[in-house]
Amino acid sequence: MNMELTTDRFFSQEHQQPENWLNLEQYLQSLGHEFSAEPEPKQFVGGFGNLNFLIQMDGEPCVLRRPPHGPLPPGANDMVREYRVTSRLWRKFPLAPKGLLLCDDSEILGAPFLIMQYRPGAVIQMDVPESLHSLTWQLSEMIVEVLVKFQSVEPASVELQDLGRPEGFLERAVRGWVKRYHVAAEDVYRNSVSPASATKIIDWLEKQPAPSTGHTLLHNDFKLNNIVLDRDNLTQPIALLDWDMCTQGDPLFDFATLLSYWTEPTDPPALNKVGQMPTSTSPGWMNRETVADYYAKISGRDLSNLHYYRVLTAFKHCIIFMQIYARFCRGTTTDPRIAELGPALDSLFEFTHDIVLQRYF
Repeated sequence: MNMELTTDRFFSQEHQQPENWLNLEQYLQSLGHEFSAEPEPKQFVGGFGNLNFLIQMDGEPCVLRRPPHGPLPPGANDMVREYRVTSRLWRKFPLAPKGLLLCDDSEILGAPFLIMQYRPGAVIQMDVPESLHSLTWQLSEMIVEVLVKFQSVEPASVELQDLGRPEGFLERAVRGWVKRYHVAAEDVYRNSVSPASATKIIDWLEKQPAPSTGHTLLHNDFKLNNIVLDRDNLTQPIALLDWDMCTQGDPLFDFATLLSYWTEPTDPPALNKVGQMPTSTSPGWMNRETVADYYAKISGRDLSNLHYYRVLTAFKHCIIFMQIYARFCRGTTTDPRIAELGPALDSLFEFTHDIVLQRYF
């Protein structure tokens, strides 16, 4: 296997987020678990959001997840929610790693955290080795199949029927993402003018009646680099990660979220700059329209109102990166990758407005 795809990639010690591991040692030992602060846990490379550390607990490798430092957007980085999901979902959806422990006492590490199973494997980021180019069509199918399989889980079968509020989900989503835009804009556009395209998108969304295709469990950040693959068979998934925003709602919202990450070669360069999926930087992947056809075929869902979901989730995509960049503007992170998001934001909003105008699928 190409070592660039391994999950075992860590920050160097000088770039790792410091944590109070002695506090953690005392806390876990008070619960009867074996854990030592030495050698110090390692922080996984990847992602702009939650911080993930490889630890040893009770003689087994596990993952500790906690939110990033500083103020958090409403509804995001919710460790209590993630533990509720991961401690149950694995029973019917084996790709969900099992949640092992939740600590909601912020005195221990400065924020709630959870500890979960570690699933070592391969994760495909933006650089796809040439040896995998012949597999990209199969990988395209696999991604869609994982989403459809997840959406087939009956919430009550894993005691998650009370998770979230599925009724009125889309209307609340519009209000929520518009509110997040205005909050982040206070930092991002403090000394500049916000893009006119953002105002036009918000106006369009607020005027459209929300469609509905029922409700299922939603992942809310479904994309390729949240899927861990078997190192010996890279088209075989072994885990789906990142459950902190899981809820119930319209299944097409999750599917359209995937499409918002699924770039094509003719998309604006800014979409590749934010680096979410390699579908336009290596050959052989399905395009978005083919992905939609495949999803409709294997899920049986009606996609006649997909345009609405495309606009909403592309707008969500903009706001997620806007919120991340706002952390840089506030000085709570100095990550150079985050600094580079600022110049891309206007282009992301313009692309989303082009979706409103149906210039892109």
